Amino acid sequence: MFAVIKAQGKQYKVAQGDELTIDRLPGDEGASVSLGEVLMLVDGATTKVGTPVISSAKVQAEIVSHSRGDKIKVFKKRRRKNFHRTRGHRQDLTTVKITSITA
Repeated sequence: MFAVIKAQGKQYKVAQGDELTIDRLPGDEGASVSLGEVLMLVDGATTKVGTPVISSAKVQAEIVSHSRGDKIKVFKKRRRKNFHRTRGHRQDLTTVKITSITA
């Protein structure tokens, strides 16, 4: 059984027991959270597709850890204008483990 969910504006394919790294979620490590909206649910031969979501389906997860992503450099330059700017960014991330998918 697996599901396609929408969490923080992105879509993920998840199954029970998967670990997933997504944008930062509020909550402490070990807390249980309900993830986003279920867009599609596949259980063996049966497939349910939401219009746009399946209201009766839920995906429960447990927060494993909070971390930060790799640093990226954003470099802007306008040629012949003597303008350049360098900025950095690190995304706050949360690792979650899928505990249950219910229809």
